[in-house]
Amino acid sequence: MSSQNQVTQHAAVVTGASSGIGEATVRALAAAGWKVFAVARRAERLAALAEETGAVPVPADVTNDAQVAGLLAAVEAGGGIDTLINIAGGARGADYLAEAKNEDWDFMLQTNVMGTMKVTRAFLPMLRAHGEGTVLNLTSTAGMVSYEGGSGYNAAKAAQRALTQALRLEEVEHNVRVIEVLPGLVHTEEFALRRMGGDRELAQKPYAGVAKPLLAEDIADIVAYAVNAPHHVNLDEIVVRPVAQAAAHKLIRGQA
Repeated sequence: MSSQNQVTQHAAVVTGASSGIGEATVRALAAAGWKVFAVARRAERLAALAEETGAVPVPADVTNDAQVAGLLAAVEAGGGIDTLINIAGGARGADYLAEAKNEDWDFMLQTNVMGTMKVTRAFLPMLRAHGEGTVLNLTSTAGMVSYEGGSGYNAAKAAQRALTQALRLEEVEHNVRVIEVLPGLVHTEEFALRRMGGDRELAQKPYAGVAKPLLAEDIADIVAYAVNAPHHVNLDEIVVRPVAQAAAHKLIRGQA
């Protein structure tokens, strides 16, 4: 990174910024005084978020090599970053393996795994050159414990988790801090709806009877806390669930 692109304040790329946890993270970091490059495919939503928060909108698909290269160029032109926050991802379908759809698995593996790899690979030289770079990957407790109807998402998040663990080992000699945040049940406006193909009734079933699931803002606060910690402090793995979810297999539900 050239001298004119040296970061003079905390600056981050946040992917998946057009909704849910990514959008909430942009707000949390902007409120804390960070310069934020907000990245997602939906340009109109990024523009609205930028108007609200002062973030720099960069429309891009993290799975597209040319668009990732364009993202890198835009960030270089905008002064560079010291922190990369990979939130773009998602689930599609809840089929058992016997009924698995190729297109659903392709989407989940491309978005969660290949997207994380491509964006991280692109920005590692910049993070190394900074001297105190950080990568934070949002994975999921679905990458730790599998469940019926989740094989595709379980596989994608387990792969993203393995990628993160290897990255931490590979980049420590460059003083690049690697953090993983693993949420459990989080109620956002789009995650389950997209997973269930727009079926609102099916999308609400995971949250039925749960008095206080986690919200996007809860996870954003944790992400902001982790990246605002002094650089020598590495919160390697942060597992966060609602109190009602004592473990992956134990979720307390009241009246639906």
